[in-house]
Amino acid sequence: MGAVRVIPCLDMKEGRVVKGVHFVELRDAADPVEAAQAYSAGGADEIGFLDITATIEKRRTMFDVLKRVAAVVKVPLTVGGGIKSVKDIADALASGASCASISSAAFRDPKMVREAVAEFGAKAIVIAIDADANDKLPSRREVYIDGGRTATGKDAVEFAKEMAGLGVGQILPTSKATDGTKAGYDLVLTRAIADATGLPVIASGGAGKLDHFVEAVKEGHADAVLAASVFHFGQFTIRQVKEHMRRNGIEVRL
Repeated sequence: MGAVRVIPCLDMKEGRVVKGVHFVELRDAADPVEAAQAYSAGGADEIGFLDITATIEKRRTMFDVLKRVAAVVKVPLTVGGGIKSVKDIADALASGASCASISSAAFRDPKMVREAVAEFGAKAIVIAIDADANDKLPSRREVYIDGGRTATGKDAVEFAKEMAGLGVGQILPTSKATDGTKAGYDLVLTRAIADATGLPVIASGGAGKLDHFVEAVKEGHADAVLAASVFHFGQFTIRQVKEHMRRNGIEVRL
């Protein structure tokens, strides 16, 4: 493992950055361009741009906002939400994104994922997996789609392995149970996917203490840590997170 990446995430709705708990109870957090510019200058290794209602509203990602964000940052951008075709990915990359994150469409159309990897390369394709507890499944985690609203009955780790088999570059699992709670990442989910696939995994959903970022790497086997609330509302800076991780023996880019 190289340097662990710290990724602030812009969850987008109606052109604004929002943040909720368990994927609901959304509240306004920031202007996306201003936030992205501040994070880029503040030490972010990457920035996530997730249009969280695009799939539910059956529309494409806000490419106009993405272009404005891309114009002010100097770090890679990963865009997700409403990405459901090879053309959407091409448009995202043309709008300034470095990677496309696919979630519901990956579940519904695995063939498209294979085509996207062939067209754009593994590094450009991230599979986002929203999951919630289900003790009846082998990993005890179930895949949810449509912004975390629709249960699929599919085991999250098994789905991650299937996506790895299609050649994708990274996995971004987010636990509905921990999202926005600040109670810590779902280390069981993160570690299970990392160990089962051997792919870089981005821990997401639940960071609330500096030690949570350390736990995501040491216990969750994550290669990157993504957070929103703690950054948007000023609880921690990116540099505070990185300095704490470094003090705990984790390599980061300062």
